[in-house]
Amino acid sequence: MSVSVPALLAVGLLITGALAWVALTASRRRRARLSAAGFPVSRARQRGIWFTIAGLAVLSVAVAGPSATVPVTRSAGTVILAMDVSGSMAAPDVAPDRMAAAQRAALSFIKAQPQSVDIGVVAFQQGGLTTAVPSADHTVAASAVSRLAVSGGTSLGSAILASLAAIVRKPIPLRQDGTAPSIGYWPSATIVMFSDGQDQGQGVSASVATAVAEKAGVHVDTVGVGTAIGATIDVDGYHLFTALDEDTLKQIAQTTGGTYHPASTASQLNGVASTIDLRLTVTHERLPLAGIFIAVAMALLAVGGLLTIAGSGRVI
Repeated sequence: MSVSVPALLAVGLLITGALAWVALTASRRRRARLSAAGFPVSRARQRGIWFTIAGLAVLSVAVAGPSATVPVTRSAGTVILAMDVSGSMAAPDVAPDRMAAAQRAALSFIKAQPQSVDIGVVAFQQGGLTTAVPSADHTVAASAVSRLAVSGGTSLGSAILASLAAIVRKPIPLRQDGTAPSIGYWPSATIVMFSDGQDQGQGVSASVATAVAEKAGVHVDTVGVGTAIGATIDVDGYHLFTALDEDTLKQIAQTTGGTYHPASTASQLNGVASTIDLRLTVTHERLPLAGIFIAVAMALLAVGGLLTIAGSGRVI
Protein backbone atom coordinates (compact mmCIF):
# COMPACT_ATOMS: atom_id res chain seq x y z
CA MET A 1 0.00 0.00 0.00
CA SER A 2 1.10 3.58 -0.72
CA VAL A 3 -0.26 7.06 -0.04
CA SER A 4 -0.50 10.04 -2.36
CA VAL A 5 0.36 12.69 0.27
CA PRO A 6 2.74 11.25 2.90
CA ALA A 7 2.96 14.64 4.64
CA LEU A 8 -0.74 14.54 5.52
CA LEU A 9 -0.32 11.05 6.93
CA ALA A 10 2.60 12.16 9.07
CA VAL A 11 0.74 15.21 10.41
CA GLY A 12 -2.39 13.19 11.08
CA LEU A 13 -0.52 10.48 12.97
CA LEU A 14 1.40 13.08 15.01
CA ILE A 15 -1.85 14.77 16.04
CA THR A 16 -3.43 11.42 16.84
CA GLY A 17 -0.39 10.39 18.85
CA ALA A 18 -0.51 13.65 20.80
CA LEU A 19 -4.20 13.14 21.56
CA ALA A 20 -3.52 9.57 22.68
CA TRP A 21 -0.76 10.79 25.04
CA VAL A 22 -3.03 13.51 26.47
CA ALA A 23 -5.90 11.03 26.87
CA LEU A 24 -3.65 8.49 28.60
CA THR A 25 -2.23 11.08 31.01
CA ALA A 26 -5.68 12.51 31.80
CA SER A 27 -7.12 9.02 32.28
CA ARG A 28 -4.43 8.07 34.79
CA ARG A 29 -4.93 11.28 36.79
CA ARG A 30 -8.71 10.91 36.78
CA ARG A 31 -8.48 7.25 37.80
CA ALA A 32 -6.19 8.18 40.69
CA ARG A 33 -8.53 10.94 41.92
CA LEU A 34 -11.62 8.74 41.69
CA SER A 35 -9.89 5.85 43.45
CA ALA A 36 -8.74 8.16 46.23
CA ALA A 37 -12.31 9.44 46.67
CA GLY A 38 -13.77 5.93 46.58
CA PHE A 39 -15.68 6.34 43.31
CA PRO A 40 -15.76 3.64 40.60
CA VAL A 41 -14.03 4.29 37.29
CA SER A 42 -16.19 4.08 34.12
CA ARG A 43 -14.43 1.71 31.75
CA ALA A 44 -17.06 2.32 29.02
CA ARG A 45 -16.06 5.98 28.83
CA GLN A 46 -12.37 5.10 28.63
CA ARG A 47 -13.01 2.62 25.84
CA GLY A 48 -15.08 5.25 24.04
CA ILE A 49 -12.14 7.68 24.09
CA TRP A 50 -9.77 5.10 22.65
CA PHE A 51 -12.23 4.12 19.92
CA THR A 52 -12.51 7.80 19.00
CA ILE A 53 -8.72 8.20 18.85
CA ALA A 54 -8.45 5.04 16.73
CA GLY A 55 -11.07 6.46 14.36
CA LEU A 56 -9.07 9.68 14.03
CA ALA A 57 -5.92 7.67 13.25
CA VAL A 58 -7.66 5.72 10.52
CA LEU A 59 -9.17 8.95 9.17
CA SER A 60 -5.70 10.49 8.91
CA VAL A 61 -4.67 7.56 6.70
CA ALA A 62 -7.75 8.11 4.51
CA VAL A 63 -6.96 11.81 4.05
CA ALA A 64 -3.46 10.92 2.81
CA GLY A 65 -4.94 9.12 -0.23
CA PRO A 66 -4.06 5.44 0.31
CA SER A 67 -4.02 3.07 -2.67
CA ALA A 68 -2.83 -0.41 -3.54
CA THR A 69 -1.36 -1.76 -6.76
CA VAL A 70 -3.20 -4.90 -7.82
CA PRO A 71 -2.60 -7.20 -10.81
CA VAL A 72 -5.46 -7.19 -13.33
CA THR A 73 -5.79 -9.81 -16.05
CA ARG A 74 -7.07 -8.74 -19.47
CA SER A 75 -8.13 -11.04 -22.26
CA ALA A 76 -6.45 -10.17 -25.52
CA GLY A 77 -5.89 -11.78 -28.89
CA THR A 78 -4.39 -10.90 -32.26
CA VAL A 79 -6.27 -11.27 -35.52
CA ILE A 80 -4.68 -10.72 -38.92
CA LEU A 81 -7.07 -10.14 -41.81
CA ALA A 82 -5.32 -11.55 -44.90
CA MET A 83 -7.07 -9.94 -47.87
CA ASP A 84 -6.71 -11.40 -51.37
CA VAL A 85 -6.29 -8.50 -53.84
CA SER A 86 -5.37 -10.57 -56.90
CA GLY A 87 -7.00 -9.93 -60.28
CA SER A 88 -9.49 -12.79 -59.86
CA MET A 89 -11.09 -10.89 -56.98
CA ALA A 90 -12.64 -8.56 -59.58
CA ALA A 91 -14.99 -11.37 -60.69
CA PRO A 92 -18.66 -10.34 -60.43
CA ASP A 93 -20.07 -13.73 -59.36
CA VAL A 94 -20.58 -12.20 -55.90
CA ALA A 95 -22.30 -8.83 -56.24
CA PRO A 96 -20.95 -6.32 -56.90
CA ASP A 97 -17.65 -8.27 -57.12
CA ARG A 98 -15.53 -10.53 -54.94
CA MET A 99 -13.30 -7.72 -53.67
CA ALA A 100 -16.24 -5.63 -52.52
CA ALA A 101 -17.86 -8.68 -50.89
CA ALA A 102 -14.61 -9.48 -49.06
CA GLN A 103 -14.27 -5.89 -47.88
CA ARG A 104 -17.87 -5.88 -46.66
CA ALA A 105 -17.37 -9.13 -44.75
CA ALA A 106 -14.05 -7.93 -43.28
CA LEU A 107 -15.55 -4.63 -42.11
CA SER A 108 -18.45 -6.53 -40.54
CA PHE A 109 -15.96 -8.74 -38.71
CA ILE A 110 -13.93 -5.76 -37.45
CA LYS A 111 -17.02 -4.04 -36.04
CA ALA A 112 -17.95 -7.17 -34.10
CA GLN A 113 -14.62 -7.43 -32.25
CA PRO A 114 -14.00 -6.06 -28.73
CA GLN A 115 -11.16 -3.62 -28.05
CA SER A 116 -9.21 -6.38 -26.33
CA VAL A 117 -8.53 -7.93 -29.76
CA ASP A 118 -5.70 -6.39 -31.79
CA ILE A 119 -6.46 -6.42 -35.53
CA GLY A 120 -3.97 -6.11 -38.38
CA VAL A 121 -4.37 -6.26 -42.16
CA VAL A 122 -2.22 -8.00 -44.79
CA ALA A 123 -2.98 -7.57 -48.50
CA PHE A 124 -1.63 -10.30 -50.77
CA GLN A 125 -1.27 -11.22 -54.41
CA GLN A 126 2.05 -12.79 -55.55
CA GLY A 127 3.43 -11.71 -52.16
CA GLY A 128 2.10 -10.30 -48.92
CA LEU A 129 2.23 -6.70 -47.69
CA THR A 130 1.28 -5.56 -44.19
CA THR A 131 -1.01 -2.57 -44.64
CA ALA A 132 -1.96 -2.22 -40.95
CA VAL A 133 0.02 -3.63 -38.01
CA PRO A 134 -2.00 -5.31 -35.23
CA SER A 135 -3.57 -2.64 -33.04
CA ALA A 136 -6.49 -2.15 -30.65
CA ASP A 137 -7.46 0.89 -32.78
CA HIS A 138 -9.85 -0.89 -35.12
CA THR A 139 -10.40 2.21 -37.24
CA VAL A 140 -6.88 1.75 -38.64
CA ALA A 141 -7.71 -1.79 -39.80
CA ALA A 142 -11.05 -0.70 -41.23
CA SER A 143 -9.39 2.11 -43.21
CA ALA A 144 -6.75 -0.30 -44.55
CA VAL A 145 -9.45 -2.73 -45.72
CA SER A 146 -11.44 0.04 -47.41
CA ARG A 147 -8.39 1.19 -49.43
CA LEU A 148 -7.68 -2.21 -51.01
CA ALA A 149 -7.81 -2.62 -54.80
CA VAL A 150 -7.28 -5.67 -57.05
CA SER A 151 -4.08 -6.35 -59.03
CA GLY A 152 -1.68 -9.21 -59.84
CA GLY A 153 -1.68 -12.95 -59.19
CA THR A 154 -2.14 -15.01 -56.03
CA SER A 155 0.12 -16.79 -53.54
CA LEU A 156 -1.75 -18.16 -50.55
CA GLY A 157 1.50 -19.38 -48.98
CA SER A 158 3.04 -15.90 -49.12
CA ALA A 159 -0.15 -14.51 -47.58
CA ILE A 160 0.07 -16.84 -44.59
CA LEU A 161 3.79 -16.20 -44.10
CA ALA A 162 3.29 -12.42 -44.29
CA SER A 163 0.47 -12.69 -41.75
CA LEU A 164 2.70 -14.67 -39.39
CA ALA A 165 5.39 -12.01 -39.80
CA ALA A 166 2.84 -9.36 -38.80
CA ILE A 167 2.00 -11.39 -35.67
CA VAL A 168 5.62 -11.83 -34.53
CA ARG A 169 6.53 -8.28 -35.70
CA LYS A 170 9.58 -9.42 -37.71
CA PRO A 171 10.34 -10.95 -41.12
CA ILE A 172 10.31 -14.73 -41.48
CA PRO A 173 13.08 -15.69 -43.95
CA LEU A 174 13.03 -19.05 -45.67
CA ARG A 175 15.98 -21.43 -45.41
CA GLN A 176 17.87 -22.57 -48.49
CA ASP A 177 15.87 -25.80 -48.54
CA GLY A 178 12.62 -23.80 -48.74
CA THR A 179 11.49 -24.39 -45.16
CA ALA A 180 10.76 -21.70 -42.58
CA PRO A 181 12.28 -21.46 -39.08
CA SER A 182 10.27 -21.87 -35.90
CA ILE A 183 8.61 -18.62 -34.79
CA GLY A 184 7.59 -19.71 -31.30
CA TYR A 185 4.12 -20.52 -30.00
CA TRP A 186 1.29 -18.00 -30.56
CA PRO A 187 -2.00 -19.72 -29.59
CA SER A 188 -3.72 -16.35 -29.04
CA ALA A 189 -3.32 -15.35 -32.71
CA THR A 190 -5.65 -16.12 -35.59
CA ILE A 191 -5.40 -15.40 -39.31
CA VAL A 192 -8.68 -14.75 -41.13
CA MET A 193 -8.04 -15.16 -44.86
CA PHE A 194 -10.48 -13.68 -47.38
CA SER A 195 -9.81 -15.29 -50.76
CA ASP A 196 -11.32 -17.16 -53.70
CA GLY A 197 -8.72 -19.89 -53.16
CA GLN A 198 -7.13 -19.43 -56.59
CA ASP A 199 -3.46 -20.18 -55.90
CA GLN A 200 -0.99 -19.74 -58.75
CA GLY A 201 1.78 -21.38 -56.75
CA GLN A 202 4.06 -18.36 -56.83
CA GLY A 203 6.29 -17.50 -53.88
CA VAL A 204 6.03 -19.66 -50.77
CA SER A 205 4.01 -22.85 -51.15
CA ALA A 206 0.81 -23.07 -49.12
CA SER A 207 1.91 -26.36 -47.55
CA VAL A 208 5.11 -24.81 -46.14
CA ALA A 209 3.29 -21.77 -44.77
CA THR A 210 0.48 -23.78 -43.17
CA ALA A 211 3.05 -26.05 -41.52
CA VAL A 212 4.68 -23.00 -39.91
CA ALA A 213 1.30 -21.71 -38.72
CA GLU A 214 0.31 -25.12 -37.34
CA LYS A 215 3.57 -25.45 -35.40
CA ALA A 216 3.13 -21.92 -33.99
CA GLY A 217 -0.41 -22.70 -32.82
CA VAL A 218 -1.89 -20.05 -35.13
CA HIS A 219 -5.31 -20.96 -36.53
CA VAL A 220 -6.10 -19.89 -40.09
CA ASP A 221 -9.81 -19.30 -40.63
CA THR A 222 -10.48 -19.13 -44.38
CA VAL A 223 -13.34 -17.19 -45.95
CA GLY A 224 -14.32 -18.33 -49.44
CA VAL A 225 -15.19 -15.35 -51.62
CA GLY A 226 -16.91 -16.30 -54.88
CA THR A 227 -19.03 -19.12 -56.25
CA ALA A 228 -18.34 -22.58 -57.65
CA ILE A 229 -20.06 -21.51 -60.88
CA GLY A 230 -17.46 -18.79 -61.30
CA ALA A 231 -17.24 -15.94 -63.78
CA THR A 232 -15.12 -14.66 -66.66
CA ILE A 233 -13.00 -11.55 -66.23
CA ASP A 234 -10.93 -9.44 -68.60
CA VAL A 235 -7.22 -9.25 -67.75
CA ASP A 236 -5.03 -7.27 -70.15
CA GLY A 237 -7.34 -8.06 -73.06
CA TYR A 238 -7.63 -11.77 -72.22
CA HIS A 239 -10.79 -13.51 -71.04
CA LEU A 240 -9.98 -15.63 -68.00
CA PHE A 241 -12.37 -17.95 -66.16
CA THR A 242 -12.16 -18.03 -62.37
CA ALA A 243 -14.16 -19.96 -59.77
CA LEU A 244 -14.10 -20.42 -56.02
CA ASP A 245 -11.67 -23.15 -54.93
CA GLU A 246 -13.21 -24.25 -51.64
CA ASP A 247 -11.09 -27.37 -51.35
CA THR A 248 -7.84 -25.40 -51.05
CA LEU A 249 -9.29 -23.04 -48.46
CA LYS A 250 -10.80 -25.91 -46.47
CA GLN A 251 -7.46 -27.74 -46.50
CA ILE A 252 -5.62 -24.68 -45.13
CA ALA A 253 -8.18 -24.25 -42.37
CA GLN A 254 -8.22 -27.96 -41.47
CA THR A 255 -4.42 -28.20 -41.30
CA THR A 256 -4.08 -25.27 -38.91
CA GLY A 257 -7.12 -26.05 -36.76
CA GLY A 258 -9.17 -23.22 -38.23
CA THR A 259 -12.62 -23.10 -39.80
CA TYR A 260 -13.84 -22.46 -43.33
CA HIS A 261 -16.55 -19.80 -43.81
CA PRO A 262 -18.41 -18.88 -47.01
CA ALA A 263 -18.37 -15.11 -47.52
CA SER A 264 -22.03 -15.14 -48.52
CA THR A 265 -22.80 -15.49 -44.80
CA ALA A 266 -20.71 -12.59 -43.52
CA SER A 267 -22.85 -12.37 -40.38
CA GLN A 268 -21.46 -15.78 -39.35
CA LEU A 269 -17.98 -14.24 -39.12
CA ASN A 270 -18.96 -12.72 -35.78
CA GLY A 271 -18.68 -16.24 -34.35
CA VAL A 272 -15.02 -16.46 -35.33
CA ALA A 273 -14.09 -14.40 -32.24
CA SER A 274 -15.29 -17.20 -29.96
CA THR A 275 -12.77 -19.61 -31.54
CA ILE A 276 -9.79 -17.39 -30.71
CA ASP A 277 -7.67 -18.71 -27.85
CA LEU A 278 -7.37 -15.38 -26.07
CA ARG A 279 -4.21 -14.82 -24.04
CA LEU A 280 -4.26 -13.24 -20.61
CA THR A 281 -2.03 -10.23 -20.09
CA VAL A 282 -1.40 -8.95 -16.58
CA THR A 283 -1.34 -5.22 -15.94
CA HIS A 284 -1.00 -3.42 -12.61
CA GLU A 285 -3.61 -0.85 -11.71
CA ARG A 286 -3.91 1.45 -8.69
CA LEU A 287 -6.89 0.69 -6.47
CA PRO A 288 -7.97 3.67 -4.26
CA LEU A 289 -8.53 2.65 -0.65
CA ALA A 290 -9.65 5.98 0.85
CA GLY A 291 -13.31 4.94 0.86
CA ILE A 292 -12.56 1.81 2.88
CA PHE A 293 -10.52 3.73 5.46
CA ILE A 294 -13.22 6.41 5.76
CA ALA A 295 -15.87 3.75 6.38
CA VAL A 296 -13.74 2.12 9.09
CA ALA A 297 -13.00 5.52 10.67
CA MET A 298 -16.69 6.47 10.77
CA ALA A 299 -17.53 3.13 12.41
CA LEU A 300 -14.83 3.60 15.07
CA LEU A 301 -15.94 7.20 15.76
CA ALA A 302 -19.57 6.08 16.05
CA VAL A 303 -18.70 3.32 18.51
CA GLY A 304 -16.47 5.69 20.45
CA GLY A 305 -19.25 8.26 20.69
CA LEU A 306 -21.80 5.70 21.89
CA LEU A 307 -19.44 4.30 24.53
CA THR A 308 -18.58 7.81 25.75
CA ILE A 309 -22.27 8.71 26.06
CA ALA A 310 -23.00 5.44 27.86
CA GLY A 311 -20.16 5.99 30.28
CA SER A 312 -20.77 9.66 31.07
CA GLY A 313 -24.56 9.65 30.83
CA ARG A 314 -24.61 12.81 28.72
CA VAL A 315 -24.14 13.85 25.09
CA ILE A 316 -22.07 16.96 25.82
